[in-house]
Amino acid sequence: MKTQSWMSRQFFSFFMTWGIFLPYWTGWMIHIKGMTVSQASLIMSLGLAVRGLATLFAFPYLSGKFSSRILLNGMAAGTLIAILCYMPADSFASLLLVTLLLHFFYPALMPALDSAAGILIQNKQLKDYGKSRSWGSIGFVVSGMILTFFTGGFGDEAIFWALLLGMLVVLCQCFMNTPAVLSEKPKPGQTKGAIRKLFSIRHFGLVLIIVILLQAAHASYYNYGYIYLQEIQAPKYLIGAIINIGVIAEILFFFIADRTFRKFSIGSLLALAALGSTARWVLVFAFPHVIVFSISQILHAFSFAMAHYAFMKYLIKYVPHEQVPITQGVYSALALSWSTALFTIFGGYLYEMEPRYAFIGMVVCTVPALVMALIYSKIADRKETAADKLTG
Repeated sequence: MKTQSWMSRQFFSFFMTWGIFLPYWTGWMIHIKGMTVSQASLIMSLGLAVRGLATLFAFPYLSGKFSSRILLNGMAAGTLIAILCYMPADSFASLLLVTLLLHFFYPALMPALDSAAGILIQNKQLKDYGKSRSWGSIGFVVSGMILTFFTGGFGDEAIFWALLLGMLVVLCQCFMNTPAVLSEKPKPGQTKGAIRKLFSIRHFGLVLIIVILLQAAHASYYNYGYIYLQEIQAPKYLIGAIINIGVIAEILFFFIADRTFRKFSIGSLLALAALGSTARWVLVFAFPHVIVFSISQILHAFSFAMAHYAFMKYLIKYVPHEQVPITQGVYSALALSWSTALFTIFGGYLYEMEPRYAFIGMVVCTVPALVMALIYSKIADRKETAADKLTG
């Protein structure tokens, strides 16, 4: 089996569905299920809270009991069942319950895939993380571009059916052959005290806080970018293309990351990510125009992709093999779930005051992240550079 191709296919199929869910699901609940902006924001925020619990506690616990292959299969099956439950849901309470169920299974596929990639790299079965991860971004773009045509022709009802079909593809992919190392059962007791051990790793706490802030700064974009583009009168048939400019920038970054940024220190990458993120939200706020919004999408390569790559670089370099799943669980819970949930509510409050405020409000995350990244560079980069020279 070509492990690089296998990992690329897994990322591609999952992110095809993520390219439907992330930008469009809030809008689908507003336009099809009749939720208000504040109701949809609350539902998605509570879903993110459950996602955090699932990835911080359930995912690491299950990773200590089952192989990566079983986890991927189970999460994909649970996600498909949750999506089907949306069909009869037509009230705030029922949509909330189904969304909580969905967020228990669905987002956990992301740390599960990154954990699989980390394990394969540490076992020298995967050479280029960035190359495989770029296929995930390609899947995100492909699904968004295809969905644009269907929403233009059939309305936002197409969003649900596209997600359902995409998850069927993911489930089929999960049941295909997997690398043998991912079918190995974890050693008993390897997760005992794992979170405490993580924070004993050099600078882990500081790096984690930085990436939490950088990922939280995307809350308004993820939840309100779609409806904001409608607010500034972007042609509906172009909205998917505009959203995907950011993902194309992400693809290009991941495709060249291992080759171009191999010698960059982790601190330098985090500082550049924070700087790019700050510039992105300032542009969206200062110039409420479709063209400027489209240009600002290029900075997604910094605000998201570079921040994620820097954390993966830190994980591969400093985190022991047996602690990779718990590290991904902590990252997913705190950086991709709870912090995003908190700032989704904050962004929703600002959006109802004035849509542009929801984006400039995100600098309360990016500016502190930039300061801390510079501090981390100062205290850690000299040691990292010296170690890199010694190891070749």
